[in-house]
Amino acid sequence: MYGAEVWQIPAREINKMLSTEMDVLRRSARKSRMERIKNEHIKEIMRVKGKPDIIDIIEQKRLQWYGYLKRMPEERIPKLITDWIPRERRKRGHPR
Repeated sequence: MYGAEVWQIPAREINKMLSTEMDVLRRSARKSRMERIKNEHIKEIMRVKGKPDIIDIIEQKRLQWYGYLKRMPEERIPKLITDWIPRERRKRGHPR
């Protein structure tokens, strides 16, 4: 997952990612939704039960990036960008 450290993921997208991950596991196990097999059983078949899902991996990468960012020297650009505070708010509407 290249670049997952800085992704902003809305709740709707999290559900889509988890559904897609489960779909991939079902297809790999060659089981259809029509067979009405529970997700836990599919995970047991694929030997991934108890392992972190894709959202847990992204959260772990985010925490690693945050720790790395906090240890960076002050003059590094990523550190400057995260600590930057805009001077004033933008005006409403379309710029002229």
